[in-house]
Amino acid sequence: MAIKQKTTLTLKYSGKGTSHSRSEVTMGNHMPVIDEPAARGGTDEGVSPTEMAYAALIGCTNVIGNKCAEKLGVDIGHLDFAMEVDFDRRGVLLMEEVNVPFTAIRLNVSVNGPATQADIDRVAVETDKFCPISKLYEQAGTKMTVTWRKA
Repeated sequence: MAIKQKTTLTLKYSGKGTSHSRSEVTMGNHMPVIDEPAARGGTDEGVSPTEMAYAALIGCTNVIGNKCAEKLGVDIGHLDFAMEVDFDRRGVLLMEEVNVPFTAIRLNVSVNGPATQADIDRVAVETDKFCPISKLYEQAGTKMTVTWRKA
C-alpha cells in the first residue's frame, strides 16, 4: 500500500536576534546566520536578509529544475547560475514604502549536460510552473527573466 503524501504542511522555525543586525534562524539541523555587512553596521558573519532571498531563488531553481528534468527524462547534468537583481532600496533606507522592492530579476541558467536546447526549454517551462520561490517573486510583481542555455 502506497503512503499518501500530505500536500499542505505547516512549517515551524525559530530565530533570535543576537544584535541589531545579526540573526540566527533554526531550521531543522541548520542554523544559518543572517547579518549585514560592516559597511551597514553589521558584523558580516552571514549573508544579508535580501541576499538570502536571492540565494533561495537559485537553490529552488536548481532543485525544482533537476526534479523536472528527471520527470521528463532529460539529462541536464549540473547547473550554473548567474543572476542580477534590480533592488529599489528606498524601503530599507526608510525613505518611503516600496510595494515591489525587487523590481526585476534576470537569472541565467547554464546547463552542462548532454540535453538538447529543445529539451532544456521543456525543463525550463516545467521549472517555471513549479518553483515556489520564483512564484513568490512573480506574485510580488517582480519582472522575472529566466534564461536557460546549454553551456
